[in-house]
Amino acid sequence: MGTRLSDHVKERLSTFGLMAPSIAQCAVGAALAWVVAIELLGHPSPFFAPISVLVCVGVGFGQRLRRVSELVVGVSLGVGVGDLLVAWIGSGPWQIALVVALAMTTAMLLNSGALFVAQAGSSAVLVATLVPGEGAGGLDRMADALTGGVIGIAAVALLPASPFALAAKHLSGVLDALSTVLEQAAEAIEKRDADLAAEALEQARTTQAAVEEFEAALETSKEIALISPLHWRRRARLARYETAAVPVDLALRNARVLSRRTLASLGEASPPPAALAEAMREVSEAALLLQLELAAGREPTLARQALLAVAARERPDGLGFSAHVIIAQLRSVVVDLLQATGMTNEDAAAALTPLDEPSGQSTGS
Repeated sequence: MGTRLSDHVKERLSTFGLMAPSIAQCAVGAALAWVVAIELLGHPSPFFAPISVLVCVGVGFGQRLRRVSELVVGVSLGVGVGDLLVAWIGSGPWQIALVVALAMTTAMLLNSGALFVAQAGSSAVLVATLVPGEGAGGLDRMADALTGGVIGIAAVALLPASPFALAAKHLSGVLDALSTVLEQAAEAIEKRDADLAAEALEQARTTQAAVEEFEAALETSKEIALISPLHWRRRARLARYETAAVPVDLALRNARVLSRRTLASLGEASPPPAALAEAMREVSEAALLLQLELAAGREPTLARQALLAVAARERPDGLGFSAHVIIAQLRSVVVDLLQATGMTNEDAAAALTPLDEPSGQSTGS
């Protein structure tokens, strides 16, 4: 129990360290947007300005530039529809329902983005509920939203999180998951343990979330590197993560098939040989080596060499059907990871030792 709590605390602290720049961006940007809207624009209660900073920057992952555009246009649409209708039909419960419905319907027809539609609806509510003459005008609210969005982007550019730390942390999660699945499957083969194989399969089925988190983090990292002058000269380092993104996803998909077939193979008369487990472990170690080399900002040559050594190995003799399928999937994982190191699909496939596949066997590549 104590170990689990300690690990959870470490994970939370690690996440805080990664998100701390975003928190600072939100705090500083919100205060600055409020001051700018009051002092420079002369708006008495510019609530949209700091809110826009929070929506734009946030503390998660996503496309900030798109969020800014959706925020400003959504606010403009909601304010425009709301002002027109309230001036015509007045304010009240049924007027609020009508204004919100029309604003959100119009937004949905123009752009189905959740933020865009939500901003249109919330802006329409504000217009319909604020007493005329006491609240800010529609143009003032649009100016506040734009001010907050611009300051949010400036905060991201001038107080940036490290795009490489974001990408490295989340690719590490993907490659750790891949390594764990291969290691568990290898142990199941060595011990002839179907329960271990079932655990490996269960672990493999949960890995897609890590891939999706990495993809979102990579998009955020690319955006930070694009808008922050502090990282313009280091974009080539981030390109290695872009190269690895699709291949590591494919590698995990092939690992899922491998773990499922490993479980099936342990119920056959000819279970997979221990040599196959050894090859799985070598690929598992190569995945971790790839993780370390990318995090260090180096060309992943050592990981590539390790994978090429596995690719050149002869397959064992006297294998059952499931073992043949496992080898095919492992070869596909090797090809995927070689592509993640920067090799082309053709060169990676050519590095494999030729073999005659049994009828109906699929490599998954």
